[in-house]
Amino acid sequence: MIRQFLPVSALLLGSAFLLFAGGINGLILPVRGTIEGFSAISLGLLGTGWALGYVSGCLMTPPLVARVGHIRAFGAMAAIAAISILASSIQITPWVWIVLRGVSGFCFAGAAMIVESWLSEQSAPENRGRIFGVYTMVNLAASTAGSLMLTVGDASGFLFFALAAIFYCMALVPTALSSSSTPAPLVSVKLNLKALWRNSPVAVFAVLWVGVSNSAFGTLAAVYAQNVGLVLGAVALFISIPIMAGAIIQMPIGLLSDRMDRRKVLVGVAALALLADLGFILLAPEGRAMNLALAALLGGAIYAMYPVIVAHANDHAEPGTAIQISGGLLLAYGIGSIIGPTVAGWAMAEIGIRALFMTCLLYTSDAADE
Repeated sequence: MIRQFLPVSALLLGSAFLLFAGGINGLILPVRGTIEGFSAISLGLLGTGWALGYVSGCLMTPPLVARVGHIRAFGAMAAIAAISILASSIQITPWVWIVLRGVSGFCFAGAAMIVESWLSEQSAPENRGRIFGVYTMVNLAASTAGSLMLTVGDASGFLFFALAAIFYCMALVPTALSSSSTPAPLVSVKLNLKALWRNSPVAVFAVLWVGVSNSAFGTLAAVYAQNVGLVLGAVALFISIPIMAGAIIQMPIGLLSDRMDRRKVLVGVAALALLADLGFILLAPEGRAMNLALAALLGGAIYAMYPVIVAHANDHAEPGTAIQISGGLLLAYGIGSIIGPTVAGWAMAEIGIRALFMTCLLYTSDAADE
């Protein structure tokens, strides 16, 4: 089994460095912004800037890859991300940070498109689920580790900005020095959502709703945990345990999806997510143990859905169109990520904190139905 991952080991390592840096970047800005006295509105707009940049990256990356190739394009994304975090440390101003956060979102969408299309071409239908599962597992673990780095130093200084920039630059090294074959030249550089829909309507519809559900939970989980009465340490666990559960479950879900119809696996995983959502809604847990147990079940399910969707879509892709497939799915996911926190935040304000899971329940069930 290890031999299957050797050809993509450089990609996985580069992606891990990138996501480790992204974990630092994503947390240091709101933490440092709070220290600097930024308003809640400006801190919230950091997420909006990221999402808009992410969608832009999905649209603009394919022509860049067609012009300069996968390795150079990936290197450009990592370098620009390093520049953006260093610029954030120089100009500590809310509106500048919102723009720079958009630049980071652009780079992460572009890097994800490049890596995922590359992985698709390096894999076959019989092992694609496992490869994308390991890719997601590595990314979740690296992102969590990057976020946890903020517990070992002072967020009011330059340290974490520099550390994030260092790891962004380190992401360049594995792919630049790898001897693995690069993907074939692009057949087309335009995202064709109609063609993607014809290729796999299940993947397009499912990834949109998964984006809604995952972003709603990822953005507002801490708000729920604080309002339900969990102490600070339990809040941190409530945020990190779902990600760790998602990382752990990637390999078995990927292996299962390689051995049976991926659509059936997707329905099964969605059913687990629905079960966890119903647990939060009907049981209304207030204690630490039940909340953490349900969070682990929910995280394991929702973070396992995306790689199964991507593998399914690429099973039906024509040669040379991997980056269009990846870009279209990431675009749909990004649009869902803009919708999710907005809808869930409104619902929590109008109905109550458990409306977060009503939102996740609604959109996850839609994805399962498809």
